[in-house]
Amino acid sequence: MTSHALTNPASRSVVASILFATAILAFAATPASAEDADNATVQDRPRIGLVLGGGGARGAAHIGVLRELERLRIPIDAIAGTSMGAVVGGLYAAGMTPAELEDLVATIDWAEAFRDDPNRENSPFRRKQDGEQFPVRLELGLRDGELQIPLGFIQGQKLGLILRENTLAVAGIDDFDRLPIPFRAVASDIRSGEMYVLSSGDLPTAMRASMAVPGAFAPVVLDGRPLVDGGLGGNVPVSVIRDMDVDIVIAVDVEFPLYSADEISSAIDVTAQVLTILIRKETRRQLDGLSKDDFLIRPDLGNFGTTNFAEISQAVEPGASATLAQAERLSRLALDEAGFNAHLAARREPRTVLPAVDFLEVLDNGPLSSVFLESRLETETGAPPDPAQLAADADRLYGLALYEYVDYRLVEKGDQNGVEFLTRSKSWGPNFLNFGIDLEDDLQGDTAFNLSARMTRRGINRFGAEWRTDLQVGTEPYLKTELYQPLSFDSRYFIAPRIVLEQTNFNAFVSQESVAQYRIGNSNIALDVGRELGLWGELRLGVFVGRGNAKVKVGAPDLPESTFNTGGFEANFQVDTRDDAQIPLRGSHVDISYLHSDTGLGADFRFQLLQTEFTTAWTRGRHTLNAGLVFNTTFYTDDLVQNYFPLGGFLNLSGLARGEISGPHAGLVRLAYYRRTGEMAPNIFDAPLYVGASIEAGDVWQTKSDISATDVLTNGSLFAGVDTFFGPLFLGAGLSEGGDSNFYLLLGRSPL
Repeated sequence: MTSHALTNPASRSVVASILFATAILAFAATPASAEDADNATVQDRPRIGLVLGGGGARGAAHIGVLRELERLRIPIDAIAGTSMGAVVGGLYAAGMTPAELEDLVATIDWAEAFRDDPNRENSPFRRKQDGEQFPVRLELGLRDGELQIPLGFIQGQKLGLILRENTLAVAGIDDFDRLPIPFRAVASDIRSGEMYVLSSGDLPTAMRASMAVPGAFAPVVLDGRPLVDGGLGGNVPVSVIRDMDVDIVIAVDVEFPLYSADEISSAIDVTAQVLTILIRKETRRQLDGLSKDDFLIRPDLGNFGTTNFAEISQAVEPGASATLAQAERLSRLALDEAGFNAHLAARREPRTVLPAVDFLEVLDNGPLSSVFLESRLETETGAPPDPAQLAADADRLYGLALYEYVDYRLVEKGDQNGVEFLTRSKSWGPNFLNFGIDLEDDLQGDTAFNLSARMTRRGINRFGAEWRTDLQVGTEPYLKTELYQPLSFDSRYFIAPRIVLEQTNFNAFVSQESVAQYRIGNSNIALDVGRELGLWGELRLGVFVGRGNAKVKVGAPDLPESTFNTGGFEANFQVDTRDDAQIPLRGSHVDISYLHSDTGLGADFRFQLLQTEFTTAWTRGRHTLNAGLVFNTTFYTDDLVQNYFPLGGFLNLSGLARGEISGPHAGLVRLAYYRRTGEMAPNIFDAPLYVGASIEAGDVWQTKSDISATDVLTNGSLFAGVDTFFGPLFLGAGLSEGGDSNFYLLLGRSPL
């Protein structure tokens, strides 16, 4: 009967139609990809949204939560995050795994990430001079006679580049719903304090805006809105995830707990408590929106500090433990192994292979030429972009000290792929003020103290000219103003006219006995021509004329004083490859100066001066050796007190008082050892403490024939130092071979 039915033409037609329809239905029901499989699965299960709250370093607990949710095979269909929750959530939504996130937070140098200073190797030589001579970590602006201050202590430069590098795989996505997991970052509009939800745009910028703690971080301006940390408007943004069409919410709250009455012992504690209360008030309102089917995870972080980034990895496991505590209840949301693997496959597509770079461009609205700016870039076209090199290029532009922020983005223009570097000029310019403190006290009443400031007008023209003026008041006052004018866009050659007024002190000695303290005054005008040597050095040749005087400050009234005319030629060669200008761990510094006083240019005396200084540092682990050599000499004369070189002071024959001996010829060798003992507290805002010792040998000589290594003075010191906001602070004790001792308290520029 079956055979007969199949041989009937009408029957065959009916059967064929049925088989064709069945095939179509079967094809429609069969997922064509892992993403389709996951979409089909979602139709059969509730959509799950994850909310990650803000809490600074405590937010690393979110990584532990994510890790355990994956182990429990809980699918996440949408993420909303605030502050550190936005960073963890945004990176996870972009495709990073919990293991990659855990490794990232453990390997970031958080103290460095929260400092805007560019890597010193990427700074122009003139900016290196700023950091050496004016170490106070504060830059103010001057505009129309009024002081301008930055909108935050931290601009977020280095942190932004870290976020950029770790999201390059999704660089072309500007709709956060198109990320591997749909995502929302929550910030606050500082004008109103209201929540501002970021659902599109640039992902790293959105994450950075969400964690811009007011006062500490500068606001991030988007669409004309100054945005700050989302904790003000929604630290655990449950309402935001609800708007993403989810059925079940998993909310993670890592806010710092309120202090008990016994724990409030200072005005800082009171301020922190008030801020926590204000944030938690909105948090409670958000958490009230959770239903009985939702989940609230509160990791037990105790009093783990929100700024304790030095130990951030310790916050991961409490997040995992809090998640596992709800494992039984969460299990009802779990997928089978095949289904969860399909979910992960859809969410973690293979990382994008970045196309070769066809062009580089710097978008800048300032006066500098694009040729000037692009000459600073070292990224090569014709090859895929190297994230490390892109970050170095951004850092090099930032090192010009003209910008609040420098970022880069991968872009497409027609059929070409390129990199755009985006700059944002400092809002507190165009004149910038840097400051220095120089204090040396022997704890016995002898104190040298100077306060200094440098005002720089940067980026005067397309070639990058700048005008800077230095003023110092105190023991050794001076005033100096200089115009620096590059002669080409690459700044290789420059001219620099300047005017200098200065006064210095030194002790005059006869047979190793001090007979007077002189005050030397100099004023001159000069014109230099020079060449920049990459980012690491500078060579100058110049001519000068001026006038000076030498007056007895302390000593017998019948001691000689003089007034003299100056004029001549000078040359200066400097190299600076140190990683830090104050307490270097590696790198070298060379400073060689030559001066030829010539009567043909109006000088009263003909002589030559040669001054050389060399220091270098090596570090292994926490141990650093720092070697130094100084040699200064005079030619054609030995009796001009204005040309005497002083020795004495911390690391400069430490057993002697500051400038205790001086002469027309001086030499010193020094070897210092210091050990980094760790942070004074596990907090990114605390500085490392160094303890060390030195041995020094040197002397001054009245004539060239006296110069000999056999009669040098040997001194040593023990010291402890910490690099503070105002510059290095040292406490030391020096001892000479003759038994003389000296104690030191120093603040400001380091002698290392």
